Amino acid sequence: MSTTEGTLTEWLVEDGATVTAGQAIYALETDKSVQEIEAPESGRLIQKAAAGETYPVGTEIGEIVA
Repeated sequence: MSTTEGTLTEWLVEDGATVTAGQAIYALETDKSVQEIEAPESGRLIQKAAAGETYPVGTEIGEIVA
């Protein structure tokens, strides 16, 4: 069984905020478990998706720019 979608339950960082690699930036719910997802790199977070919505796997929900 594989996950096909997830719910962005909340952003843990404001849009436009500076984040560091390893910092938790959002919470994602899949198959009845919620995980905090960490920034893969440091930079400024640009949110591209709304909290509370469900998205297919692979959807770009945010971007970290230098």
